[in-house]
Amino acid sequence: MRNSRRGDVDPFIVMDVMEAAREAETSGRHIIHMEVGQPGTGAPQDAVHRLSTDMSNDPLGYTVGLGLPELRARISQHYSDCYGVELDADRVVITAGASGAFLLAFSALFDTGERVGLGTPCYPSYRQILKALDLLPVDMPTTMMNRMQPVAADIAAYDLSGLIVASPANPTGSMLDIDAMRDLADACELKGAAFISDEIYHGLAYESRAVSALEVTDEVYVINSFSKYFSMTGWRVGWMVVPIDHVRTIERLAQNMFICPSHASQRLALHAMECGTDLDLNVDVYRANRALMLEELPKAGLSKFAPPDGAFYVYVDVSDYTHDSVKFCAQILDEADVAVTPGLDFDPVLGHKWVRMSYARSTKDIREGLKRLTGFMAKQDVVN
Repeated sequence: MRNSRRGDVDPFIVMDVMEAAREAETSGRHIIHMEVGQPGTGAPQDAVHRLSTDMSNDPLGYTVGLGLPELRARISQHYSDCYGVELDADRVVITAGASGAFLLAFSALFDTGERVGLGTPCYPSYRQILKALDLLPVDMPTTMMNRMQPVAADIAAYDLSGLIVASPANPTGSMLDIDAMRDLADACELKGAAFISDEIYHGLAYESRAVSALEVTDEVYVINSFSKYFSMTGWRVGWMVVPIDHVRTIERLAQNMFICPSHASQRLALHAMECGTDLDLNVDVYRANRALMLEELPKAGLSKFAPPDGAFYVYVDVSDYTHDSVKFCAQILDEADVAVTPGLDFDPVLGHKWVRMSYARSTKDIREGLKRLTGFMAKQDVVN
């Protein structure tokens, strides 16, 4: 049967690493998972109990395409509480995870062949979803000096129709301050380029809070998710904030693409938003894990990494030891029983010199993973 070139996208390598780790576990090995950006905890238990009651009393059929009105209103309140931003709840769209939000955003904002900028390294699925929609992802190398984030001059230099930023970022954990966020928003407006801010790691910052693009502009698509801070990865529910004159466009797309997000997931999300005390305890664990990573990785000979301000990753330069991060990660899994992710997932040009390590699991697991990595690295020779 014939194939469409839209399906010719690269694999999501971290998922392949997860599968290799699963196969190792089925053979009886104890694997420390530092490959996947997934909280080691589940959804807040109080929220789960409240959802169970909901499910006993309600068949949970379709919701409207934009999502449960009460959840949209609660998210609007969240922006007032956390950022001091007064947000019209009509601008909030509930989505089938952040991934569903990206499909809606890219479909609404760009025509075939338009150029959308990505500051590399970046979340790999941006690139692949853009390709699948016949759009042109434009990789823009970043620098340590700019905290591995794009800069305002990139928008004109790369002749972009749109820009995606993430703060805190995956894989680096770096963040944009309010001036850098404003500069990017202003540069997009000057060029007539769409501005998309991926904020799914908000709530996971350790020395200062993350800045929302909504603090500097209304001409933005802000995308967030209940997967990370709210610890609801498998429930696949997120949200998007769009300019008021884009709401009906997004609504029409959402109705036809998804009908609606999972009703049960939306209810759970609504309840989870009242569980901040429990969720902040998870952040305390990540904070402790981050401190361990920053202390122990240099002792293992892994001292070159991006500044991890937020999220739960450290992106490490391993070029002293390898020029093939895929092979290096496979070797770590085979010899140390630790799963980590090759940088090629995030940067197709320079990623062969980098690996991403997640510290989203328990502190016990992270401590053991670092112990194993230190033993592995003691056996490695410098290649340069």
